[in-house]
Amino acid sequence: MKEIAKGIHYIGVDDVDLDLFESQYIVPEGISYNSYIIMDAKVAVMDTVDARKTGEWMSNLEDALQGRTPDYLVVSHMEPDHSGSIGTLLEKYPDITVVASAMALKFLGQFQPGLAFKSQAVKEGDTLELGTHTLKFMAASMVHWPEVMVSLDLETETLFSADAFGKFGALSHCGFFGSEDDDWACEARRYYFNICGKFGAQVSALLNKVSVNKISTIAPLHGPVLQAPLNDYLKLYSIWASYQPETEGIFVAFASIHGGTKAVALELADILRAKGCPKVAVSDLTREDQAEAVEDAFRYGKMVMAACSYDAGLFTPAYNFLHKLQIKAWQNRKVALIENGSWAPSAGRVMKEMFSSMKNVELVGDLVTIKSRMTPEDRPALEALADAILNAQ
Repeated sequence: MKEIAKGIHYIGVDDVDLDLFESQYIVPEGISYNSYIIMDAKVAVMDTVDARKTGEWMSNLEDALQGRTPDYLVVSHMEPDHSGSIGTLLEKYPDITVVASAMALKFLGQFQPGLAFKSQAVKEGDTLELGTHTLKFMAASMVHWPEVMVSLDLETETLFSADAFGKFGALSHCGFFGSEDDDWACEARRYYFNICGKFGAQVSALLNKVSVNKISTIAPLHGPVLQAPLNDYLKLYSIWASYQPETEGIFVAFASIHGGTKAVALELADILRAKGCPKVAVSDLTREDQAEAVEDAFRYGKMVMAACSYDAGLFTPAYNFLHKLQIKAWQNRKVALIENGSWAPSAGRVMKEMFSSMKNVELVGDLVTIKSRMTPEDRPALEALADAILNAQ
C-alpha cells in the first residue's frame, strides 16, 4: 500500500498474465488496474478492478481499511476492467453508497443485473465531503465512455482522471510514479490513440476544465501516478487531443504479400533518409502490432502508404489499418501513396477512397505504381514522391 498524497493510498493491482487488453491490444508488459482509497472521517474507495484480480484487490483493500468500513465507492468509469469487483465489494459491505454519474449507475445495473445497492448520482460541479478531503466532480463524457466522471480532491489537489493519462504496462515494469518511468510517453501514446484517439474534442474539453484548477497529482486508472511538475504530461495530451503532429518525420507503412511492396517501401525509406528526413519510422502492417502503427500515424505529420492490390481491392492488412485510422478520427496529415499490382493495380484507388473520408488529409505527389517488382525505371518516380512528401507544407 503506497500513499500518493496525504490520506490517499493506492490499492490497485498488476495483471502481468493478460495477453490482450480489451481483447485487441497486446500488452507484453501487462497492465495495471488502479484503485485508490481516501481515509478520512468518511472512507471513500475510488473505483474497483477487473474481476480477474478481485481477490488480490480485496486483500489490498482490507489491509488499507485496518478494520474500518468504507462509506462510499466512487465509480468514475463503468468499463469492466474497473467495475468488475463491485459486486464482491457490495456483498461484503452492503451499506456502502455507490457515487457515480446517473448514466454510470444505469450501466452498473446493466453489467450486474439484479444487484441491489445504495446510490448517489453526481453531476458536473457537485462535491462529496469526506472530512478534510472534498471531492469535486467534473463530467468527462466520451473520455472514452459517455458516463465518465472524474474527480478532484481539493485538499491534496489530486485528480482522479479515470482512463485519461493512463498507459499500458504493469507498474512492476514501468514504475509506480511517473518519475520512475523511463519512457512514459511511448506506451501512454499507444494507449491514448487506440483507446481515446477518436475523442480529441472531448479530451480537449476535459483539459480545459482541469486547467482552471490547481493539480499536484494525477491518479489514472492505468499506469503510473503522475506528480508535479505535470507540464510535460499536459503538453503531450494537448498535442494529442488536437490531432497535431508530435514529432517531425515521416511514417512509412507497408503491407506486402510476397515481398515486392516491402522492397519498394524500404527503398523509399532509404531515399527519405538520404534526402535528410530527420526521422523515418517504418512499419510492416502484416506482421507488426497495428496499434503501434496507429500510434506512429498520429505521432508524425506525414505518411507514405505502400500496399499491394488484392481481390480487385486493397490487401487486407492495409485495409484494416486504414479502417482503424478512419474510426480513430485520424486527420490533419499529408500522405503519399505507392501501389503494387501484377495485372490490374487497384490498391491506389481504394486507398484514395479511404483517405478521402478523413478530415484534412491531403494526398501529395503522384501515385507510384509498381508492377510486381521494382525496377531501375521506377527509381525516378520514387525520388519524385520522396521530394513531394518531404516538401509538403
